[in-house]
Amino acid sequence: MTTDDLIARLTGELKPVSRLAVLKRVGLGLGISLVVSAVLMYFWLGMRPDMMTATGTMPFWSKFIYTLALAIIGAWAVKRIAHPLGSIRVNLALIGTLIVAISILGFVQLAMAPPEAYHYLLTGKSVAVCTLYIVMLSLPLLVGAFWVLRGLAPTRLTIAGTAAGLAAGAIGSLVYSFHCTESAMPFVAIWYTLGVLIPGLIGAIAGRFVLRW
Repeated sequence: MTTDDLIARLTGELKPVSRLAVLKRVGLGLGISLVVSAVLMYFWLGMRPDMMTATGTMPFWSKFIYTLALAIIGAWAVKRIAHPLGSIRVNLALIGTLIVAISILGFVQLAMAPPEAYHYLLTGKSVAVCTLYIVMLSLPLLVGAFWVLRGLAPTRLTIAGTAAGLAAGAIGSLVYSFHCTESAMPFVAIWYTLGVLIPGLIGAIAGRFVLRW
């Protein structure tokens, strides 16, 4: 058998892949891990007791929109980096823009508050556990994101791991927001953002090994 015959046989057995295959895998991997993270939050931490009241306030929705936007951008980053030579520059720029926006809101709130309120606005009641809990809730999502990428074709492993970690941290922060009663913008800008960036760092380090072909 000649080389041309072998190539013809191999290519003849190929089947077309759906254009939605990557999107479906991202949705499956992150969707299942989101459910795992949400169940973990519910039985470990519990829903915030004042949820009905909180949903009628602007701070609740500001935090929700911030974490939801990060989660969407993070999931999109996983999809983009799943292709050979994929890039997440746009996603990083959007995440940076959101962080700047929430930081501005935090500075404005601090500027309008009396000095004696600064400490509470920055630390709230849960500063010791907020970022830790977000990172813990992001771990199932990081596993799910790595599963997604392991079945696809990322070639920039550190960047792919970063995308997986940022997506996991962002979605984890969204899940945690349904437990957390903190609503001050300075608090969210610092501790929620750290809860997103730390899994991003973990993903960047682990991705070089976990995603290796």
